[in-house]
This record gives sequence, C-alpha cells and structure tokens, in this order.
Amino acid sequence: MKKAIASVCLCFMLTCTALAASSREDLQARIDAAKIVMDQIMGAQDRNIPMNILQQATCVAVVPGMKKGAFFGGVQYGQGVVTCRTGHGWSAPVFIRMAGGSFGLQFGGQSTDLILVAVNDRGLQDLLKSKFKIGGDASAAAGPVGRSGQAATDWKMNAELLSYSRNKGLFAGIDLDGTSVSQNEEDTELYFGGSHTFESILKGEVPVPAGAAAFVRTVAHSFVTSKDHK
Repeated sequence: MKKAIASVCLCFMLTCTALAASSREDLQARIDAAKIVMDQIMGAQDRNIPMNILQQATCVAVVPGMKKGAFFGGVQYGQGVVTCRTGHGWSAPVFIRMAGGSFGLQFGGQSTDLILVAVNDRGLQDLLKSKFKIGGDASAAAGPVGRSGQAATDWKMNAELLSYSRNKGLFAGIDLDGTSVSQNEEDTELYFGGSHTFESILKGEVPVPAGAAAFVRTVAHSFVTSKDHK
C-alpha cells in the first residue's frame, strides 16, 4: 500500500513538472545554481570530492535542490545539468531529470543537492542513454569524501557512477539505487536554440553557450586543480 501511494505521488509530481514548461531564464538559473553547488562543495577542502576521483572523472552531473517529500512513502525529483570531459576540455552542459521513490513511514520534506560523477567510459555511456536506472542499468556507489581520497578503492572496480549529496551543509556519499536518470531533451533544445543530440553536446561537438561558460569553467578548474595535486 505504501509503495503504491509513493508511486502515485511520484507520477503526479512528474506530470505536474512536465506540464510546467521551463523558460530559458529557468534553465539559466538551474545552470547558475549548479555552479554555486560546485563552488561550495569544492571549497570545503577536507570534505569535498577526493582528488583521485576528479582525476578520473569522465562526466559530472549536478542536481541542485532535489526535492524529497514524504507521507507514508517518499518521493524525490530533481532537475540538473551534465558536462563531460572531451579531448579539448569540458563539454557544454545538457539537462537531465532524476526521479525515484523511497518507501517506509516518513513525514516531512527536504531539499538536497546531488552530484553524480562518472568515473569511466561506462559511466559516460550511461549518460548518453535516454533513460537509465541507478543500481539496475548502471552500477553506482556512494562516493568517498576527503581531500586525500584514501578511502576504500572498491569504486574503481565496481562502480560506473559515484553519488554524493549535500543537505544542510553536510556533504557525503549517498545510495541512489532505484533512482532513474533521463535526458531532458525539451530543455536542452530550448537552451541551445535548436536540436542537438546529447552525444554531440557531451562529446564537445557543440560550443559552450555564453551563459554556461562559468559553470563549465568551475568544473574544469576542479579537474585541473586535482591534477596539480596528483
């Protein structure tokens, strides 16, 4: 029963969101929020994404303010952006949706910043799919934190994606099994002013729009910094 209620709530949330079309200003605000999340997390020094993970990152997804509500069954939904490493820097961002449910006796709600880091080419291929489920279609693990990154190294062998969350200032790895990730083609087309495939954008074949340059530079700076500290 609880699972059914959560499923209905999630479907209702997704339907309402789909009907509320984004404006270009909304999309720019989403990119700006993603930049702020990256700035704040990477500025935490001893509680950020480890250097050795950033060195191997193929893509970074940022979902600022993912919503999670609960009433006898939790639902969560958020929208964010993805950029990937290319042979000449980091790509222009594309827009994604993340949605999932958690079941159990829960009340209240919260807003959480999420980050997904693809650490190999399999993770990149996942993000090129129109939709996939974490823990099902794509292997994921709660990402380790700490400047040195000397935590467990199992992720190197077992995970395609590392997941992180930040809630009320606390930054830690998170289990997102069951959460779906899907391409938001409508928002991507609106932001770029034309139709481009996710693959062409994430492989660097489409120039970075001026409004997204600051976000891409922030990700690129984090990557360069990690190499400097190798």
